[in-house]
Amino acid sequence: MTKDAPTPKRKDAEKANKVNSITAAGTKDGRKRDRDAMKAARLSARAAYMRGEESALPLRDKGPVKRFVRDYIDSRRNIGEYFLPVVAAVLVLSVVHNKFVSLIAILFMYAAMLYTVVSGFVMTRRIRKAVTERFPNESTKGLGMYGWLRSTQMRKMRAPAPQVQIGEKI
Repeated sequence: MTKDAPTPKRKDAEKANKVNSITAAGTKDGRKRDRDAMKAARLSARAAYMRGEESALPLRDKGPVKRFVRDYIDSRRNIGEYFLPVVAAVLVLSVVHNKFVSLIAILFMYAAMLYTVVSGFVMTRRIRKAVTERFPNESTKGLGMYGWLRSTQMRKMRAPAPQVQIGEKI
């Protein structure tokens, strides 16, 4: 066994064995192209998710039953979606140095919270009943909470985006 060349320095040997995981070439232009391609792929996947395409949805949102629950919630107005703006208004009003205004604001917030919880409980029961009627062989476990949590989000901030208009029959 003969040696044709001197042993390379450790730094040079490691550099020769290192392969960039994004591009084999590891060039600056290659990395930029790959970064741009990955960004475009993420944006298109996000757009598909927001459109409600079944292939782009995570497991928690997949299936015809979950789509029905989303449409059921999105076709109705609910006070729960206005809860965050109410809380923001209460925070603003609570800094007013008038005890009466602060008291009214806090009472209004608690009333809105109580109404949201009670309507969520009623909505959960309605969702389970509607799912049982429309999909008799499907489990209703977790669907009420799924619908209630969606109903507490402001309509424009829901993901996936609403596919039905308010008042539309589903």
